[in-house]
Amino acid sequence: MMLCKDMPMEMRNGTTVQEFILEGFPAIQHLGKILFLVHLLAYLASIAGNAVIVTITCADSRLHTPMYFFLSIFSFLECGVVSAVIPKLLVIFLLDRKIISFLACFIQAFVFLFLGAAGFLLIAVMSLDRYVAICKPLHYTTIMNPKTCFLLVTACFTLAFPLISGMVIKVSQLSFCGPHVIPHFFCDVGPLIHLSCSDSRSAEMLAFALALVILLTSLIITIIAYSNIVVTIVRLPSARERQKAFSTCSSHLIVLSLMYGSCVFIYVKPKQRNRLDSNREAALVNTVVTPLLNPVIYTLRNKQVHQALRETMCRMKISR
Repeated sequence: MMLCKDMPMEMRNGTTVQEFILEGFPAIQHLGKILFLVHLLAYLASIAGNAVIVTITCADSRLHTPMYFFLSIFSFLECGVVSAVIPKLLVIFLLDRKIISFLACFIQAFVFLFLGAAGFLLIAVMSLDRYVAICKPLHYTTIMNPKTCFLLVTACFTLAFPLISGMVIKVSQLSFCGPHVIPHFFCDVGPLIHLSCSDSRSAEMLAFALALVILLTSLIITIIAYSNIVVTIVRLPSARERQKAFSTCSSHLIVLSLMYGSCVFIYVKPKQRNRLDSNREAALVNTVVTPLLNPVIYTLRNKQVHQALRETMCRMKISR
């Protein structure tokens, strides 16, 4: 930042940086090939698991229900989130190519944040769906009809797009005159704001406000929904039914805790300049670990999905 003070006024108000350098994980960069293999396997497993969910949901008519519709959209978003970040990280680990152009950097930031924001709004919708299914079972088919489900998903994307677009455009309009090393493994608004040599307080507060609105609104809706679900489960007459329901809920809550915990830690603080190193580790959890766990926790443990997978595989063998 001090570099800008010695520059002429006309250069001080503009952007001279044409590309950024993603620092990655410098402390363990010597383990690049091992880290490449680990992250490649995690990436492929995440894509495969989420793709299976989308494919099976579309192919099997028994899974054409609101719950699996929302899960398939969520899996699609997870594929997008990991694909926006992990391929570039793999290139860093394998080839040590850390350079990313100015435009590509902000495109990556937009795709990651847009899909992530839509995903958190969708989590709130999925929580409401489970609340209606468990707490209002007699009215479930009436309330969660196909039109309502489509409108809810559309609302998630419609709300996320202008909010994230506005924030990314705001950050892109800041002046970047050096340094150009991003202390992260992908382009995120916090590290980018940190690199700006202009007054970035308004952009910083906007990022904080949007994170607060999106994450905490989704979190509050999810907590209220699951609190009511737990109360309903406790009142179930059968101990076996209670145990089964609690087992499912606890698995979901583990994934939700990882997602909300890491994102709240990264984004819901007014000073983005602090704790950038710790943000990097938290972001790794959010971009690698949770997308890998989601298919297992949400769907692949489900008996209906297992049956649909077995029947699909049998049909494939017969067709051969």
